[in-house]
Amino acid sequence: MFNRKYFFIAILSITVSSGAAIRAEAQETEFNTLLFQTTFKIEGPAEPGALTLGTVFLMSRPIPDSTKFRTVLITARHVLEGIRGDTAVLNLRRRTASGWQRVRYPIKIRDAGQPLWIGPNDVDVAVMYVTLPPSVQIPIISTNLLADDEMLSQFDVNPGEELSCLGYPFGAESNAAGFAILRSGRIASYPLLPTESTQKFLFDFAIFPGNSGGPVYMSSNNRTYGGRMHTGETVHFIVGLVTQQVSENLTSAKERLSLASVIHASLIKKAVAMLPEP
Repeated sequence: MFNRKYFFIAILSITVSSGAAIRAEAQETEFNTLLFQTTFKIEGPAEPGALTLGTVFLMSRPIPDSTKFRTVLITARHVLEGIRGDTAVLNLRRRTASGWQRVRYPIKIRDAGQPLWIGPNDVDVAVMYVTLPPSVQIPIISTNLLADDEMLSQFDVNPGEELSCLGYPFGAESNAAGFAILRSGRIASYPLLPTESTQKFLFDFAIFPGNSGGPVYMSSNNRTYGGRMHTGETVHFIVGLVTQQVSENLTSAKERLSLASVIHASLIKKAVAMLPEP
């Protein structure tokens, strides 16, 4: 049995690579929908009279030798650093007979001023365990779906690849229940590998305050990789998270480019590994 905070996502035919089930011939819910249901707006006070906000997404870290999971909150570190005080508000959702309903849920991000999140010192990534209220159910998306170098190589992820991203530009939502807004763009820089040294890539995608921390991901049907087309397969995994808008100092002004900087998912995976073993 799975923890009651989740509903099970059945994958009928899978192939395991790097410990991750990332290919499926059929599943109950497609990947875009799953990520819509696990991406949320986070907000908190920035200074007297001001509010800061960003995007977080939740993944499930498997507990060894168990069918249970710990919920991991993932975002850009500067999103949490920009919230003053020990508490932030997650805009969660629950499904009711009449549809989806927003649930404003306070979470502790600091204890007596000390951060509860963790991440590599030189990377704009923050992860922390969270416990959700019983009324909120989210899909199980394993942290094994954070792409590492082997996944990117195996599935021929290259510059020009179209990826999707969820977020809350200027705090905007797709509806009253608080679902994020989905947009897309292409990988706009080279090389991608090795991710430990490149750390980021450029994404042809204009971002705005509120997009930071949002998941950037691939969901590809009938993909060609390894020299042939894999008809009937869906390849899906998290490629990274949005960290900032790219700008250049041109003449006397700082010009915004329609480019986002995205941190590789391998560095998110590294941050998750820094958490206490669940």
